[in-house]
Amino acid sequence: MREILTHFRDVPRRSLSDREVLLREGEQTGRLYALAEGRLEILRGDTQVAVLDEPGSLVGEMAVLLDSPHTATARALGDATVHVVDDGAAFMSAHPELAWLVSRLLARRLNAATTYLADIKRQFAGSGNHLELVGEVLESLMHQQGLRSVGQASERDGYRE
Repeated sequence: MREILTHFRDVPRRSLSDREVLLREGEQTGRLYALAEGRLEILRGDTQVAVLDEPGSLVGEMAVLLDSPHTATARALGDATVHVVDDGAAFMSAHPELAWLVSRLLARRLNAATTYLADIKRQFAGSGNHLELVGEVLESLMHQQGLRSVGQASERDGYRE
């Protein structure tokens, strides 16, 4: 993450106070943020899904790359400082060396998420009750991502049985 931060050294900073919202789920801003210091909470609805505390952590990159609304809300946990890029797409285009770093970051996130989904699916397989629906939903999500079913995945894909 710190390697990512080096690309933001000339980008303006913004200070956030405790619980201040940086971006809201469902809004489309085109902004890209890099955490300089402090902690940010990532929420989907009312559920905390992550806490970012490593300098260089990116926020808003998925929405920028997909040209879509933000998929989560980000807010400060205590005082925090972020670098703010108003036109994330233009910034990413002007800094192509970030592509490798962001690709690795997103690949790690995808691997963690699909590993988690596979573990949940294995836990509820054959339960014979309403939890079967969980398996069907997870299977649908995995196919939407263009992944093979869990039973067909290999270590090359980041799965370990």
